[in-house]
Amino acid sequence: MTDKKKPTFEESLAELEAIIAELEGGELPLDNMMERYEKGVKALEICRTMLDKAEKKIEALLKTKDGELKREPFEPKNKD
Repeated sequence: MTDKKKPTFEESLAELEAIIAELEGGELPLDNMMERYEKGVKALEICRTMLDKAEKKIEALLKTKDGELKREPFEPKNKD
């Protein structure tokens, strides 16, 4: 049995972008296009799942002591 490493968000996104480029190229036979499309759907689902988890984690960090969600706009700090 092989241990399959779970892909990172960045790896899944790169794979999805490559698949999109291949599909848009229009050079693949139909069977290959369908295989690549299915693989793209899986990569997209991995990305969505990871983004959903990150969002929930951020929301948990922004909850006030009384349990209310305190929404704040994200403003990166300048390094000046």
